[in-house]
Amino acid sequence: MYHREYQGRGASARMLEEYAAFPLFRTVGIDSSFYAPPTEEVLAGYARALPPGFPCVSKVWNQLTVHTFAKAQDKARAGQRNPDFLNPDVFLEAVYQPYQQYFAEHAGPFVFEFQTIGRGMTPEEFAGRLDEFFGAVPREGQYAVEIRNEEFLTPMYFAVLREHGVAHVFNSWTRMPSIGTQLDLPGALSGPFLLARALLRPGRTYDEAVDAFAPYDRIQDPSPELRADLVRLIALAVETRIPAYLLVNNRAEGSSPLTVAEVLRMLPPVAA
Repeated sequence: MYHREYQGRGASARMLEEYAAFPLFRTVGIDSSFYAPPTEEVLAGYARALPPGFPCVSKVWNQLTVHTFAKAQDKARAGQRNPDFLNPDVFLEAVYQPYQQYFAEHAGPFVFEFQTIGRGMTPEEFAGRLDEFFGAVPREGQYAVEIRNEEFLTPMYFAVLREHGVAHVFNSWTRMPSIGTQLDLPGALSGPFLLARALLRPGRTYDEAVDAFAPYDRIQDPSPELRADLVRLIALAVETRIPAYLLVNNRAEGSSPLTVAEVLRMLPPVAA
């Protein structure tokens, strides 16, 4: 909960400034960039609001990650294939280059979130498209892939990520295995950093979580398994000496700041 209400132009940057001042928060997930790339003005405003060395995890515009349009996304093109799916030229022009110009100091991992893909693509085809895409974008960028198809968690998928230094996003979500189950898969540690998104308890939908947990001012459904999985990720990051980005949503347990605080209490002193 913020200490004041923010309204008007530049409100999101002012909210970000308050958020970054809280000691427990050393990164943030920018989700709005999933629906449209941030403008130059927005990126510059975020950069001014953040302290030095504060990295942000940004979702990539869904114009690049939608395989087939749904009615909710585009009624006129519902059922049609997206011609910009994993188009490296669109990514460079609309996302990567503006971030480098206006937000370079704070540009952490780019998350490519692929919502559930239907039968129009096999796991092998998906891994192949990832291979082509990441072979065509700047190697120095930090990239991570979040999938919502359990059947895509194949050895070929992890091999492609590892080949290009791309991280798998360990996500807790409705129709995905738990973060711990994903972590146990061979080759799951594929990139030079760890990234987890604690979104929903497996089996629970987003709408169910909104109805159950709003206004997100307390933990309403503790998840010991989720907390233990996040502690495992932190311990692995310490052991392997690589950065870890852990993003926790209010819909995971009811209040993301309180979930973060509980996970912190579980850490041994050397990790904390």
